[in-house]
Amino acid sequence: MSYIPTPGQALEVLKKYNRDEFHIHHAKTVSAVMGSFAREYDPENEEFWKSVGMLHDIDFELYPDQHCVKALEILHDEDIDEDMIHAVVSHGYGICSDVAPEKFMEKVLFAVDELTGLIGAAALMRPTGISDMEAKSVMKKFKDKKFAAGCSREVISRGAEMLEMELKDLMDKTITAMRDNPVE
Repeated sequence: MSYIPTPGQALEVLKKYNRDEFHIHHAKTVSAVMGSFAREYDPENEEFWKSVGMLHDIDFELYPDQHCVKALEILHDEDIDEDMIHAVVSHGYGICSDVAPEKFMEKVLFAVDELTGLIGAAALMRPTGISDMEAKSVMKKFKDKKFAAGCSREVISRGAEMLEMELKDLMDKTITAMRDNPVE
């Protein structure tokens, strides 16, 4: 019988496959942002959204060349709920997975995964960090392909399109979520 882990349980599952503090921090950040979006769009399922965010890159540290493929196996082995597995695997759509994001929550995950990395990198360059960051600052960095080159602008843009949201609005919401839910 599969189960839906709480965010705390999801973190423990994540730590079985991830030791690098960078990957754990990224998972916590995406989880926090997902929780923030859930409070606005789907408040009764906030814990689910946060757990999906926590588990989204469960396979990346050990299997970067099989990202989302190994996640499917790992999460099945961990007896995780099928809807949660679908959400996790769909965040790699068109990159390393042919599973499309269908639900709004899955589209949010697709969009904010890369965006949190770009915003985090931009915050590191600022003396005040994210505390007074605005979307226009991130847009400047977004246009500079050399800045945080590992953060795919195409994926971020596709995510905004999937959500039928202006890129600036998506950035604003994500910045606010990261600012309001700091991760240690």
